Amino acid sequence: MSLAAYAQYWRINLLTIVEYRANFFMWFGFTFVYHATAIAALWVTLHEFPSMNGWDFREMAFLYALWMLGHAFHNTFFFTVGDVPVMVREGRFDRFLIRPLDPLFQAMTVPQQVWPDELILAIALLCIATPLAGVRVDALFFAYVPLVMIGGALIDFGMNLAIATLSFWVIRIDALRWVVMSLEQDFTRYPISIYLRSVRFVLSFVFPFAFMNYFPATFLLHKTDGAMRLSPWIGLLTPLVGIAWFSLSYAFWRVGLERYQGTGS
Repeated sequence: MSLAAYAQYWRINLLTIVEYRANFFMWFGFTFVYHATAIAALWVTLHEFPSMNGWDFREMAFLYALWMLGHAFHNTFFFTVGDVPVMVREGRFDRFLIRPLDPLFQAMTVPQQVWPDELILAIALLCIATPLAGVRVDALFFAYVPLVMIGGALIDFGMNLAIATLSFWVIRIDALRWVVMSLEQDFTRYPISIYLRSVRFVLSFVFPFAFMNYFPATFLLHKTDGAMRLSPWIGLLTPLVGIAWFSLSYAFWRVGLERYQGTGS
């Protein structure tokens, strides 16, 4: 039943894209400009400083592409979970609790205009950045990169799910969500080895965004990790870190559901 409902959800999304094509192309254009600006900023920075702690522009473009791949996969399939705080505040979440489907599944499939534009751009950027960075494309690459994408998406998903769960107790949680999103987007576009040791630790083991791109990139580029002095092989743990992070967040979500009392709306 859940699979049928999920298929229907994507059918509605695709029909919406067809019906509102102008809106789709405007969003696609915005997404392209946003990420192109980020890449351009990296180019300008590396034009003045040819190397940033041993990373050149091509390697950092690959670093950005890896992050974008997991982030875009999350935005395509799980992003609506971030709207749970608004649903709780407006009293719309309560209806999920009386329906025969899992509340999290329902939150993931609230009808919206969900575009796969960012995921398409992420794949295109990865295809361009990979040969430019000199990454070897072999069977390991084709097996590993999709796992990095899924692991990165689960890290993003777990982060948003944990924040959404907090809204069961703290009704207004928007500021925290945007702070965490800004932390991710601003810090992951650069190798974490350029930051203070305390920041490296936070990005590696508290909010493990480094597993979305930095550690996998050091593995694929055969670079020595200058951040935490760890073996490049730690990049292979990204899928496990994603599963662990999501599992902890989902357990927290279940606890929150059991204690949720509604907002009285």
